[in-house]
Amino acid sequence: QAQLVESGGGSVQTGGSLRLSCAASGFTSRRICMGWFRQAPGKEREAVALIHSTEETTYADSVKGRFTISKDNAKYTSYLQMNSLKPEDTGMYFCAAQGRLYCPFVADNYDYWGQGTQVTVSS
Repeated sequence: QAQLVESGGGSVQTGGSLRLSCAASGFTSRRICMGWFRQAPGKEREAVALIHSTEETTYADSVKGRFTISKDNAKYTSYLQMNSLKPEDTGMYFCAAQGRLYCPFVADNYDYWGQGTQVTVSS
């Protein structure tokens, strides 16, 4: 059974940093793309950063230059380094995975999700 487990959320002040981790297990294919999504109260889940099976990355415009996604293929783990955090980055952050060459930008196209980790940025 494939599963994803996130860790690393927390509360920081504006300008602070956090690093999220997503450990994947139970996947039988190495061609897995992984992404990070976030959901604020009352809003839809939105893509933040994607790392494709090709190792290429895609970022939402709102986080470019501040967030970095990476992946350790040996550990089946992805990371989201978040710097210069802003109050609008607050939300529940979810890790997602899909057995595709390129990651979809739409949340509905993912079969595997973690339980989520809360990130709160105070001003």
